[in-house]
Amino acid sequence: MEEMTSRSPRILSSGWGNIEVEILGRGKDFKLWPGGGRSWDWTEYGTSHNQGIQPGDVEEFIAKGCQVVVLTTGRLKRLKVPQTTIDALSGHSIEVVVASTKKAIQIYNEYVAKGVPVGGLFHSTC
Repeated sequence: MEEMTSRSPRILSSGWGNIEVEILGRGKDFKLWPGGGRSWDWTEYGTSHNQGIQPGDVEEFIAKGCQVVVLTTGRLKRLKVPQTTIDALSGHSIEVVVASTKKAIQIYNEYVAKGVPVGGLFHSTC
């Protein structure tokens, strides 16, 4: 479930507990970037609703050449996004967008349609 083309994969559909991404298929939470993506494993860097998205969660986006990164707060806006995580990206001149999952998917897909190298973390619940 890794690579495809240099374009970021579109999110085809989403609902509570699932997201469908072109080429990659269905899953609960995704990490997407130009050329592919993978499941987003919260245990990798200690992410939780209260701790929020960790700086380690976004390191991959720097290496993948993202110009914009979309970070979701969940459908009910329960997932926090600490300033340290935003700073980890903006320190590399990467634009950061933080939004609820539904709005974040819309914004992300708009960037994909424009051909912008966009990445994102997508949480399908809470």
